[in-house]
Amino acid sequence: MTTLPVEAVRPTLVVATSSRALFDLDESHRVFEEEGVDAYHAYQIAHEEDVLEPGVAFSLVRKLLNLNEVFDGRVKVEVVLLSRNSADTGLRVFNSIEHHGLDITRAAFTGGRSPFEYASVLGAHLFLSAEPNDVARALEAGVAAATIAPLPAKEKPLEQGAGEGDFEQLRIAFDGDAVLFSDEAEQVYRREGLEAFEASEKAAARKPLEAGPFRRFLEVLHQMQSLADTGTSPIRTALVTARGAPAHERVIRTLRAWGIRIDEALFLGGMDKSAFLKAFKADIFFDDQTHHVTSASQFVPAGHVPHGVANRNR
Repeated sequence: MTTLPVEAVRPTLVVATSSRALFDLDESHRVFEEEGVDAYHAYQIAHEEDVLEPGVAFSLVRKLLNLNEVFDGRVKVEVVLLSRNSADTGLRVFNSIEHHGLDITRAAFTGGRSPFEYASVLGAHLFLSAEPNDVARALEAGVAAATIAPLPAKEKPLEQGAGEGDFEQLRIAFDGDAVLFSDEAEQVYRREGLEAFEASEKAAARKPLEAGPFRRFLEVLHQMQSLADTGTSPIRTALVTARGAPAHERVIRTLRAWGIRIDEALFLGGMDKSAFLKAFKADIFFDDQTHHVTSASQFVPAGHVPHGVANRNR
């Protein structure tokens, strides 16, 4: 009987990130917007030895890459840089990657053109960017993608504290409808109201929801989690949804039908999510509605997923 090599069977996760999601490039972006591309080019070259400070997605990326060591080669996590910079101006970004000790070796510098197409070519499971148009186009191409929300009041990204026994645990939280699941239920809610939504979900409780853009990403995280002993996984996931009973059952049965375990499920019945995400210590939270993302970003890194009926007119 032929044994498959480890490379063929181990879970593989590819995450693409823009330079503005990974590092704090606010100052150089201001130069670009106010003075133009030539001034931006000169600024980046003049400062290419100045190390960039961490951006919103820095802690998430660091923890993702750390999984390679934590799982001792049983998983493969690769982070790829996709940037609108030219290779010339991108030298500062690579210098900063080296300074911070991030194991990122692949990059695409597109010289002002949107790099979203390369996310799909790379087989990325997730694309993070500060450019909403790039994110929207990546979603249309079938890649889970989110626009990173800016930090409030120029705060530096916080290294998420780990609980006792959870040192460096990666914690990722998801909204349900239009993120993990399709927006079919959300459409009923917006068209007919809460009462009709709850009645519809109760009637369809045993019919699994269609997959949303982030199902594949969650699936790979679940595959990685299954390699760890119960209670020792370096990854923890949470569903944080505005749904409440009786709309909870369909969600639970959908995840069961997919064969995916999620560690925590918070059915908040319309309550604000931010305090719960802070208590969960999320390294990132994904939601399709901007007001939830804005609220959450006051406490944890958050990404807007411009998918579904809530974003149809955006």
